[in-house]
Amino acid sequence: MPSAVFPGASQPESPAPLVERLGSPALPSPLQEVVDAPFARRGVRLFLKRDDLVHPEIAGNKWRKLVPSLAGLAPGQTLVTFGGAWSSHLRATAAAGRLLGVPTVGLVRGDELATRPLNPALERCHADGMRLHFVDRSRYRSKRDPETLRSLLREAGAVRPYLIPEGGSSPAAVRGCAELGRELRGRADVVALACGTGGTLAGLAAGLEPGSRALGIPVVKGGFLADEVRSLHSAAFGSAVGSWSLDERFHAGGYGRLPAALDRFALDFEDRHGLPVERLYVAKLLHALTRLAEEDAFPPGTRVAAVITGAPGPGLSSGLRTG
Repeated sequence: MPSAVFPGASQPESPAPLVERLGSPALPSPLQEVVDAPFARRGVRLFLKRDDLVHPEIAGNKWRKLVPSLAGLAPGQTLVTFGGAWSSHLRATAAAGRLLGVPTVGLVRGDELATRPLNPALERCHADGMRLHFVDRSRYRSKRDPETLRSLLREAGAVRPYLIPEGGSSPAAVRGCAELGRELRGRADVVALACGTGGTLAGLAAGLEPGSRALGIPVVKGGFLADEVRSLHSAAFGSAVGSWSLDERFHAGGYGRLPAALDRFALDFEDRHGLPVERLYVAKLLHALTRLAEEDAFPPGTRVAAVITGAPGPGLSSGLRTG
């Protein structure tokens, strides 16, 4: 079979025809200040970077990552990517494929899912035309091995595959996310976002001005994201760039988990500020920042910007695991 194509360093990063076909994004996204008691009591200003408003179907960091990554896509190729059962990246890729008229395949972690009803996230992928191929967890972990990858692509029937990495975190995507940091220059001292694969954090840190720092809140367990960010910096820019850190305490048990206390926090934030809070990423981010403010992690006068990477979709919280 033909070799899979990965988005790489030599591809163009301003694919105007793609943007025209996908629908123009609302960039730069708005920066909205909110007065929230745990921050205000300590003299800290909280801003929300509303990347959830960038595009109605490919919101926030997904737009910033996907569009540069798709620049090398050729006619007749199949867009192939990877993700778990609740992957927002799978949903965004499926939507992009539908808008572009390109076939899509999702290699989904967990072969046990093949015999279960589709959850709302995967149902949306299916509705957008994505062919779902469920992969046992052991082989999924080995997906970067060339032989395993070729086998998976063959089983999925992916014709002329054009691969987007899990979470969309390619070098081209990282450079695309640097624009997020540039939009916040002079407007924030700390910019925080929830992380799954590290690509948005890597780009954000690269785009911020000296003296500002990026703070990543992992939504997954495992402690592997620091190495991923360093690797992405090397691949995208040739060396480390920008100031960034991770706080690993707020994953709430792992990806797709929504403890009752976290759901109550999100509901309260929604009621106080009129902002629908997405549960997989944004709820964990806002909870983490609130805890950090209560721990006096931010000196008085600090401007903290929280990147709102997506909005909740219909039914996408109802099946999340609690505990």
